Amino acid sequence: MARTLFLAAAALAGGAACAAPNPLFAPLYTADPAVLVDAGRVYLYTGRDEAPPDGKDFVMHEWRVFSSCNMVDWRDEGAPIRARSFAWAKGRAWASDIARRNGRYWFYATVEHATVPGFAIGVAVSDSPTGPFVDARGSALVTNDMTTETDIAWDDIDPAVFIDDDGQAYLYWGNTVLKVARLKPNMTELDGPITVVPVADFVEASYLHKHGGIYYLSYSQHFPEETAYMTGPTPLGPWTPRGVVMARNLKTPTIHQAFFDFNGRSYVAYHNAELPGGGEYRRSVAIEEFRYGADGSIPFIAQTRSGPSANPSAACTR
Repeated sequence: MARTLFLAAAALAGGAACAAPNPLFAPLYTADPAVLVDAGRVYLYTGRDEAPPDGKDFVMHEWRVFSSCNMVDWRDEGAPIRARSFAWAKGRAWASDIARRNGRYWFYATVEHATVPGFAIGVAVSDSPTGPFVDARGSALVTNDMTTETDIAWDDIDPAVFIDDDGQAYLYWGNTVLKVARLKPNMTELDGPITVVPVADFVEASYLHKHGGIYYLSYSQHFPEETAYMTGPTPLGPWTPRGVVMARNLKTPTIHQAFFDFNGRSYVAYHNAELPGGGEYRRSVAIEEFRYGADGSIPFIAQTRSGPSANPSAACTR
């Protein structure tokens, strides 16, 4: 697939470092961002909303990946995987996450299962962050019949993968009920039981990251959704609620965050529906820069049109 360079409208105009305008990746509608920082580049993975303007449901067939070495200029790397890349799935390319281990890239994805009623989580692998990704198991990692806390078909969605400094990998996921399990070193099997994490008002979009020795578990709460977070001393808590860090959207009831550090600065990716023609099923990924408090707290982060300013890494000079 041909690669297209997305240049921010105001990027580096007249030699000055300018901000990349939010939302990103017009004219595509994108949602549910996941982020990987690797070799001086940021790789941003999104679902693609393809619903018509009057659509009444999500139409999502593929995941896209975009990359940048400066947080302003974004390169469209194409569609490295589709929902039907999992032969056992009937479709629905919902939220995903990614991690690197031993030089390979492990992509965890939400799809609807073809034979087990409900949504499931698959895992795909590639030797490159831009794919192509292939099914690493030939079967789902998590299916709806493995969790019985609710009777809804979509309670096994939104995987969030995290590898700690000691090499132990964890998978968080869920809707209305937050679940966690360890992963084996092969990244394709659960290592022990699935555990429920009691979180008041939890809806979906769990995400685990670490900064300054503190573990952060963020998620969407209430509906329409807002982004909240908790902190803990380990990847399994115990968790202390810390409050809301991003307000609900005006044009879509969902919001989905991914926190990351790049080249000495901190960012959050999320989605709203602020592109022209946007709405509940036609969403738009955006990014904001923020600074942690002296105590490690995340401040309330306002959504902006300006987006982050340029932050070039050494990879930009290669």
